[in-house]
Amino acid sequence: MKIYTYSQARNKLADILEESKSEEVVIRRRKGDMFSIVPKIPRGRSPFDVLGLKTDITREEILEALRESRERT
Repeated sequence: MKIYTYSQARNKLADILEESKSEEVVIRRRKGDMFSIVPKIPRGRSPFDVLGLKTDITREEILEALRESRERT
């Protein structure tokens, strides 16, 4: 883990961002506040993808429940 002051981080931001890919980087301010820089790992899928649920409900039962809920409105 490397620790940089706010001033150092401001002057070397591009280098620090690259460095954060391989190890934790912390920026410390004068007042003692500390912040970690962590790279986000890109997902190879849509943010609308939803993990499925394992249930014993059949497709037909789901479709029937949808039809019933639409008839009530």
